[in-house]
Amino acid sequence: MSERSGNLAALAAAVLQPGFVGTVPPAWVCRWLGDGLGAVVLFSRNVVDPEQVCALTAALRAERPDVIVAIDEEAGDVTRIESGRGSSRPGNLALGAVDDPALTEEVARDLGVELAAVGITLNYAPDVDVNSNPDNPVIGVRSFGAEPSLVSRHTTAWVRGLQAGGVAACAKHFPGHGDTRVDSHHDLPRITADRARLHAVELAPFRAAVAAGVQAVMTGHLLVPALDPELPATLSGRILGGLLREEMGFNGVVVTDAVEMRAVAGRYGLAGAAVRALAAGADAICVGGEHADEETARHLRDAVVDAVVAGELPEERLTEAAKRVGQLAAWTVAARADRRTSTAAGPTVGGPCPAGGVGSAVGLAAARRAIKVTTNGAAGTALPLVGVPHVVEFQPPHNIAIGAETPWGVAEPLTSLVAGTTGVRYAEATAPGDPTAGAAGRPLVLVVRDLHRHGWMRDAVDRALATRPDAVVVELGVPALVTGAVHIATHGATRAAGRAAAEVLSGVTVTPGW
Repeated sequence: MSERSGNLAALAAAVLQPGFVGTVPPAWVCRWLGDGLGAVVLFSRNVVDPEQVCALTAALRAERPDVIVAIDEEAGDVTRIESGRGSSRPGNLALGAVDDPALTEEVARDLGVELAAVGITLNYAPDVDVNSNPDNPVIGVRSFGAEPSLVSRHTTAWVRGLQAGGVAACAKHFPGHGDTRVDSHHDLPRITADRARLHAVELAPFRAAVAAGVQAVMTGHLLVPALDPELPATLSGRILGGLLREEMGFNGVVVTDAVEMRAVAGRYGLAGAAVRALAAGADAICVGGEHADEETARHLRDAVVDAVVAGELPEERLTEAAKRVGQLAAWTVAARADRRTSTAAGPTVGGPCPAGGVGSAVGLAAARRAIKVTTNGAAGTALPLVGVPHVVEFQPPHNIAIGAETPWGVAEPLTSLVAGTTGVRYAEATAPGDPTAGAAGRPLVLVVRDLHRHGWMRDAVDRALATRPDAVVVELGVPALVTGAVHIATHGATRAAGRAAAEVLSGVTVTPGW
């Protein structure tokens, strides 16, 4: 390998953010960190408990002290650090429903402190999409809401809070994934809004994030003809360079959404998408949610080197991207140093790892404030319930952004508060003709997620309410359809949300060690 090609390989490695399998760093990751790899990203498969994550990140840092350790932790339905139990903090929609930016900042800072304490330095959050389409299949409760001004003020608060906690924030999915009916994991969404609408709605929260000093912005694999009629945003120089850099003045790191997603990889190939993204102005390539191995990383690194040699990717562009990654790494090192000297911010970097198994107190308090109870005036059910309830949970198709292993629901937390509570869960294929079976003479709770989006679920709930009009409906998704004599909206399906709903249903509140 010549000096020139060796330098290019190091630059190419610097802009990759690969995932890996295992709860300790594999040998190839350690070797690559010594050869220029600038970052890694952790997923739920890499997380057991705080002590294990501390050991993992320490091992990574032993190979490269300034390595960026990223995670996709929205602290809502999308959680990695608490994937085994569900997030003990509410997600964005719940925070938007409360609409107290000071609370949002406090929750985000609480998360930042926890992540920093286990050695994580970059968080692929917050999601700042304006969820203007209630039928959106992938954003929903991940958004602060449907109003650009509301989303903007909570974006500002969340970015400031997380970064005050010592972790770099990453606003996503630029230029806005809220008004879509297609999940970019599966295909390429098309945003049909004109430029005026885009600037008034989709782009407003990103301007707020830039003004708040966000360290990174994640691209969305979205076709936006008003901005670029041919290329997805991730691969568009008009969007990343012209709009984000020049018009909006963003000088931080632009990181792609997972480059293996079908919206781009299905059209350009894994390597083709990565090279085009860098050429368009991206600085870091996120990969490894699905392809988490050295072969994939080598394939991308070599493709980037080959593109430079062939003149398809200017070496100056690759050098600029690596420089920006290095600047973010320096920010994270400084943030860690600040955390070491802080005595008032909670767990400190380099100190004892936070204990596992304890939920966030501020998270539960916020989830309680996000609860909204609606009664329709009919002869209904008083809260709290009297007697031992039966809970029927309706499970929608899996959202790929949310870990399949992440638990959700009301039956389990309600059982911990009311002994003898029973529960059953139905998917579309298993929904019975009479969902109320087993609830005779007992309070009935119907738990749904995005009821308005699933016809089979609406039909099942309608059948249940026809038999039991006194049933309480608990919505853990977007509360676009309010039904039942008593309706409880949690604005998310996190562990904190389920617990808060169970408290309202039971009238029992027990906080310590929840």
